[in-house]
Amino acid sequence: MACFTVPLAEAVIVSAAKKVAKKAHCSETTLDFIDKKVGWLEKMLYGGSALLAVEHLYHGEISIFPPFLTALNTPEEIPVMLHEMATSGVAMALLTTAVWGIIVGVSSAFERSKKQLPASDGGR
Repeated sequence: MACFTVPLAEAVIVSAAKKVAKKAHCSETTLDFIDKKVGWLEKMLYGGSALLAVEHLYHGEISIFPPFLTALNTPEEIPVMLHEMATSGVAMALLTTAVWGIIVGVSSAFERSKKQLPASDGGR
Protein backbone atom coordinates (compact mmCIF):
# COMPACT_ATOMS: atom_id res chain seq x y z
CA MET A 1 0.00 0.00 0.00
CA ALA A 2 2.42 2.68 1.15
CA CYS A 3 5.62 0.85 2.01
CA PHE A 4 7.50 2.81 -0.66
CA THR A 5 6.97 6.05 1.27
CA VAL A 6 9.46 5.06 3.99
CA PRO A 7 12.49 4.69 1.66
CA LEU A 8 11.26 7.80 -0.15
CA ALA A 9 11.24 9.76 3.12
CA GLU A 10 14.75 8.48 3.86
CA ALA A 11 15.86 9.58 0.38
CA VAL A 12 14.52 13.10 0.98
CA ILE A 13 16.30 13.26 4.34
CA VAL A 14 19.56 12.01 2.79
CA SER A 15 19.26 14.62 0.02
CA ALA A 16 18.72 17.40 2.54
CA ALA A 17 21.61 16.21 4.70
CA LYS A 18 23.85 15.97 1.64
CA LYS A 19 23.01 19.54 0.66
CA VAL A 20 23.72 20.81 4.19
CA ALA A 21 26.98 18.82 4.40
CA LYS A 22 28.21 20.20 1.08
CA LYS A 23 27.72 23.75 2.38
CA ALA A 24 29.81 22.98 5.47
CA HIS A 25 33.52 23.57 5.31
CA CYS A 26 34.71 20.06 4.51
CA SER A 27 37.93 18.60 3.22
CA GLU A 28 38.28 17.51 -0.40
CA THR A 29 38.08 13.84 0.63
CA THR A 30 34.87 14.40 2.56
CA LEU A 31 33.29 16.31 -0.31
CA ASP A 32 34.23 13.49 -2.70
CA PHE A 33 32.62 10.95 -0.34
CA ILE A 34 29.48 13.05 -0.07
CA ASP A 35 29.18 13.61 -3.80
CA LYS A 36 29.97 10.10 -4.93
CA LYS A 37 29.06 7.60 -2.27
CA VAL A 38 26.15 9.34 -0.58
CA GLY A 39 24.87 9.95 -4.10
CA TRP A 40 24.77 6.17 -4.53
CA LEU A 41 22.45 5.89 -1.51
CA GLU A 42 20.22 8.63 -2.90
CA LYS A 43 19.94 6.87 -6.24
CA MET A 44 19.23 3.51 -4.63
CA LEU A 45 16.49 4.94 -2.40
CA TYR A 46 14.84 7.14 -5.04
CA GLY A 47 15.05 4.41 -7.67
CA GLY A 48 13.65 1.72 -5.41
CA SER A 49 10.84 3.98 -4.25
CA ALA A 50 9.96 4.90 -7.83
CA LEU A 51 9.85 1.25 -8.91
CA LEU A 52 7.66 0.33 -5.95
CA ALA A 53 5.35 3.28 -6.62
CA VAL A 54 4.91 2.12 -10.22
CA GLU A 55 4.21 -1.42 -9.02
CA HIS A 56 1.63 -0.14 -6.51
CA LEU A 57 0.05 2.04 -9.19
CA TYR A 58 -0.18 -0.97 -11.51
CA HIS A 59 -1.92 -3.01 -8.82
CA GLY A 60 -4.35 -0.21 -7.98
CA GLU A 61 -3.00 0.42 -4.49
CA ILE A 62 -2.29 4.07 -5.28
CA SER A 63 -4.02 6.41 -7.68
CA ILE A 64 -3.09 9.58 -9.49
CA PHE A 65 -5.96 11.42 -7.81
CA PRO A 66 -6.28 12.49 -4.15
CA PRO A 67 -6.03 10.94 -1.61
CA PHE A 68 -3.48 9.01 -3.77
CA LEU A 69 -3.21 6.09 -1.33
CA THR A 70 -6.29 3.93 -1.72
CA ALA A 71 -5.99 2.86 1.92
CA LEU A 72 -6.95 6.39 2.92
CA ASN A 73 -10.37 5.99 1.32
CA THR A 74 -11.65 3.86 4.20
CA PRO A 75 -10.67 4.43 7.83
CA GLU A 76 -10.51 0.67 8.47
CA GLU A 77 -7.56 0.30 6.09
CA ILE A 78 -5.41 3.04 7.66
CA PRO A 79 -4.03 0.86 10.50
CA VAL A 80 -3.20 -1.85 7.95
CA MET A 81 -1.35 0.70 5.84
CA LEU A 82 0.57 2.06 8.84
CA HIS A 83 1.51 -1.48 9.88
CA GLU A 84 2.82 -2.19 6.38
CA MET A 85 4.84 1.02 6.45
CA ALA A 86 6.26 0.15 9.87
CA THR A 87 7.22 -3.38 8.89
CA SER A 88 7.87 -3.66 5.16
CA GLY A 89 8.79 -0.02 4.55
CA VAL A 90 11.25 0.23 7.43
CA ALA A 91 12.74 -3.16 6.53
CA MET A 92 13.28 -2.07 2.91
CA ALA A 93 14.86 1.23 3.97
CA LEU A 94 17.18 -0.51 6.44
CA LEU A 95 18.14 -3.22 3.97
CA THR A 96 18.87 -0.66 1.25
CA THR A 97 21.04 1.35 3.65
CA ALA A 98 22.85 -1.82 4.79
CA VAL A 99 23.55 -2.88 1.20
CA TRP A 100 24.81 0.63 0.47
CA GLY A 101 27.10 0.39 3.51
CA ILE A 102 28.52 -2.90 2.23
CA ILE A 103 29.04 -1.41 -1.23
CA VAL A 104 30.83 1.61 0.27
CA GLY A 105 33.01 -0.68 2.42
CA VAL A 106 34.01 -2.85 -0.54
CA SER A 107 34.62 0.22 -2.70
CA SER A 108 36.81 1.80 -0.03
CA ALA A 109 38.77 -1.42 0.39
CA PHE A 110 39.44 -1.52 -3.36
CA GLU A 111 40.50 2.13 -3.35
CA ARG A 112 42.91 1.49 -0.46
CA SER A 113 44.37 -1.59 -2.12
CA LYS A 114 44.94 0.32 -5.37
CA LYS A 115 46.90 2.98 -3.47
CA GLN A 116 49.06 0.34 -1.75
CA LEU A 117 50.06 -1.50 -4.94
CA PRO A 118 53.55 -0.67 -6.20
CA ALA A 119 53.72 1.30 -9.43
CA SER A 120 53.67 -0.93 -12.49
CA ASP A 121 56.84 -1.18 -14.55
CA GLY A 122 55.11 -1.41 -17.91
CA GLY A 123 53.80 -4.96 -17.62
CA ARG A 124 57.15 -6.79 -17.21
